[in-house]
Amino acid sequence: MGLKKIQKEVDVWIKKYGVRYFDPLTNMAQLSEEVGEVARIISRRYGEQSEKDSDKNKNLAEELSDVLFVVLCIANQTNCDLEKAFKNKLILKTKRDQKRHLNNPKLKK
Repeated sequence: MGLKKIQKEVDVWIKKYGVRYFDPLTNMAQLSEEVGEVARIISRRYGEQSEKDSDKNKNLAEELSDVLFVVLCIANQTNCDLEKAFKNKLILKTKRDQKRHLNNPKLKK
């Protein structure tokens, strides 16, 4: 499924169930909150902090989906074509990083 289709699905959902988009500043705050939830899971499950019992049932994929949903909302309400932007970003990163990571001694095992 392409990003254009996903953006459209979010737009349809918002108009049907969400009434309207929250304003961009509210969505930015929502995004920060959702990224914080992802950070909490990763720092406790994969990092050095111990995981609290209340966090053990948290689903990382679900929390990442929350982040994606809010990003798609922001993209929709600000008229960003994420599919086009993502394709362009991959081209840019490929040109810029073609040999950079391969030559990075820190990434060698």
